[in-house]
Amino acid sequence: MYTYKSQLLLVFLFLGFSQFTKAQGYWENLASKPATLSLEEGIDTYKTKHFILKLVKASQTVAGLSPADEPGFDFTPGDRLEIRGKDGLYWLGDLNFRIKNASGEWVSYSTASARKPVTPLKASEPVLAAADLSATLPDDLPIQVTRFYEDVEGDLVLRFRLKNTSAASVELGALGIPMTFNNILEGKSLDETHAQNVFFDPYIGEDAGYLEVKRLSGVGSGLLVLPAENMPFEAYRPLNDDPSPRSVVFEGFHEWMAHSEAYAEQEWKGVEQWNEPTSTTLKPGESKDFALKLVPTIGVKGTQQKLIEEKRPVAIGIPGYVLPQDVKAQLFLKYSKKVTSMRVEPEEALTITEEEPAKNGYVKYNVQGKTWGRARLTIVYEDGLKQTVNYKVIKPETEVVKDFGHFLTTEQWFDEEGDLFKRNPSVISYDYETKRQITQDSRAWVAGLSDEGGAGSYLGAMMKQFIQPDAEEVQKMEAFIDGTLWGVIQDAEGDRKYAVKKSIFYYEPDTMPEGTYSDTINWKTWAAWNKEHADDRGRSYNYPHVAATHWVMYRLGRYHKDLVTNHSWDWYLKSAYGTAVAMIKDAPYYAQFGQMEGSVFLFILKDLQKEGYTVMAENLETRMKARADHWKSLNYPFGSEMPWDSTGQEEVFMWSDYFGYDAKAQITLDAILAYMPTIPHWGYNGNARRYWDFLYGGKLSRVERQIHHYGSGLNAIPVLTAYRENPDLYLLRVGYGGTLGAISNITQDGFGPSAFHSYPSTLRIDYHSGDYGPNFYGYAINTATYLTEDADLGWLAFGGNLNETKKEISVEVTTAAKNRIYIQPEELWITLQSGKVSEASYDKKNGEVFLTLMPKDAYTPFAYVSITEGFKMDYPVERGMYKIKLDDKPVKVKIKE
Repeated sequence: MYTYKSQLLLVFLFLGFSQFTKAQGYWENLASKPATLSLEEGIDTYKTKHFILKLVKASQTVAGLSPADEPGFDFTPGDRLEIRGKDGLYWLGDLNFRIKNASGEWVSYSTASARKPVTPLKASEPVLAAADLSATLPDDLPIQVTRFYEDVEGDLVLRFRLKNTSAASVELGALGIPMTFNNILEGKSLDETHAQNVFFDPYIGEDAGYLEVKRLSGVGSGLLVLPAENMPFEAYRPLNDDPSPRSVVFEGFHEWMAHSEAYAEQEWKGVEQWNEPTSTTLKPGESKDFALKLVPTIGVKGTQQKLIEEKRPVAIGIPGYVLPQDVKAQLFLKYSKKVTSMRVEPEEALTITEEEPAKNGYVKYNVQGKTWGRARLTIVYEDGLKQTVNYKVIKPETEVVKDFGHFLTTEQWFDEEGDLFKRNPSVISYDYETKRQITQDSRAWVAGLSDEGGAGSYLGAMMKQFIQPDAEEVQKMEAFIDGTLWGVIQDAEGDRKYAVKKSIFYYEPDTMPEGTYSDTINWKTWAAWNKEHADDRGRSYNYPHVAATHWVMYRLGRYHKDLVTNHSWDWYLKSAYGTAVAMIKDAPYYAQFGQMEGSVFLFILKDLQKEGYTVMAENLETRMKARADHWKSLNYPFGSEMPWDSTGQEEVFMWSDYFGYDAKAQITLDAILAYMPTIPHWGYNGNARRYWDFLYGGKLSRVERQIHHYGSGLNAIPVLTAYRENPDLYLLRVGYGGTLGAISNITQDGFGPSAFHSYPSTLRIDYHSGDYGPNFYGYAINTATYLTEDADLGWLAFGGNLNETKKEISVEVTTAAKNRIYIQPEELWITLQSGKVSEASYDKKNGEVFLTLMPKDAYTPFAYVSITEGFKMDYPVERGMYKIKLDDKPVKVKIKE
């Protein structure tokens, strides 16, 4: 049974005892610090229609915030009130700001720095509680700060009033309210975290911004934090000065900033922010209110409806906010006030044109990306409300993928003769900052072609061939398999045949020639594995990368002519099968958990079945069912070596779905949606939460919310699978956001970084290739064109450009793979094992679907097409697929019921 003790063991095994106990030690040190919240004076409780609010009597900071109908649940870390009741630790109700002094320098102030009991003020409706905060701020502060908690029709408003008490004007260069909700997972089991904890995702969208607060389970009451007065969501600052120890079980807190100019001039200098940094000035005697409103939501899909109810702007981007330059995207806006202006920065980055209005108050705009890179659209409404939507413009997907494959097989192609670790030839890790291959790293796996941080590059190169094969690149990958993978990374014979090592790079200076290891690297870390440790075959997470490599070569060899030459297609399929079985046999402990890219085992099983390899198929299915049965027995079967993770859900969902464990599949999907939002911002839309992998695969190593790390691509697989089984536009938006997010960080010359840094002090890609490969796996497996109709928004295309006539809808396919199409009105799923589709059309009256297949090439004489049961084509069937002979010209084929 998967218990918290086993979670701790796993963390010890992977992070090393010292790494884990370091975080534990911080909590112990925190407990020993003097208490300053004066908890002994008691707690005051207030009730509104929607909330139960608890305030520490002495500080009037929030001690608890519960839904009115569920008093046992707390959105805040109230369960750690005592241990965190110290100076410098933030609570909801605190305020941070900076003012410019007489010398022109920015000076920081915080209500949390040196706590003293505040002075309560008399409260009358709608105010529940109020206080003068002067006592907990420095005596020489030229500003008086008063705080109010207000009941506004059952919702909760947190208001700060700042008054200039001096004879001179005071400039506020920063003002932020800490968003201290309970995302501290330390010491809890998965059952406890899903019942007690929340995650929160920001829409950093100025006056239209908001913060979603959702339970880890994805069901039940949630929160939406909205601007109430003078609180645009301008920036989202990590509160790294809070001494609560950040680690794999605590991402840290952030603050909602209404003004950020002081930080932009100092800590964030030279970094292009999501929004334009601002300040505000208070004249002598002037007061200004800054307020946020907290409103309840239900489940993860309630944000849009709640925004409409609260008369807030709604923005829906189709297909999202990552814009390939050949895609004609749409932006739908809904607000009671008209748009008076739109501004694009950089000026030529986007073109925006207004179209005919959609239904139910939505205004439609066509959006097209022109200039590669980040772009900000600023929308101003007639009431002065300002909204920003951050886009990322990329090359057409076909070009992005082509560039990626080229970079991997040239700049990252390692073929150093006589390499002592037998890594040649291979696609090796890369440092984009120094423009050098990473042949040594204190984290053995990074230079050792294994784990996600080292195997990611060769995995990415293989998955590129899956959707866009190139003969020269395929030849290099064949050389890699025969020269480095088979017999070096993976055992080629003996009792452990198909087993996979943890790393083929290791640190063992006593057994290697002098000068083997760089003296500029710190080798005194737990991660600098010796040979015995690196040779261990017991880490299951290494196996999917290898299995996927064999499986892709099987597909290329089976469905293309003369593209794969070193081995027969069945050798690769049997090797993929052998790797899957070896994972369970040689790495049984970790194999109890869902694996990143674990969906590949399902694809291998289906291909074994398709090929008639019955014995192997039944053996693999039996082994995988035993794992799925174990997951079925758990409430939340998403464990890994980490106490909480967002990688196992992909495989858990896919096998639960396959075996008909619908309830477990739904629980898994709900949990995914809790940490994978749809938000009008390219960085957070479809971004599945990851925050510690920069430590293990990145160059800039820290705990930090990662923008489109591999969680995005992998978690999009179950989300879009669920969409096709039960079409829901919300799922399509989330899943497609993750799918395009997976390629959003690839550079103009094709480098694939581990992720993008979200800290406002950085806001750029990480410079190491790291563990990007699983992200691209998600893109390659999931990329598809979707045609759907929405009651409000009309006909929509994801992964293509739509053209509508009275009779039909046609879609020009813009994905790199051009091999999957879903026609939602017919619930028709079309996949091609080989061949590509340039256009699909749908007859709205009789339901007929036509595909235009692209001409043959030297390696692809036939298209193999699979379609949903109940539909048919007038072509011969081979292994359950329609086999269509391609020509020198496009071929148009029909699908009918």
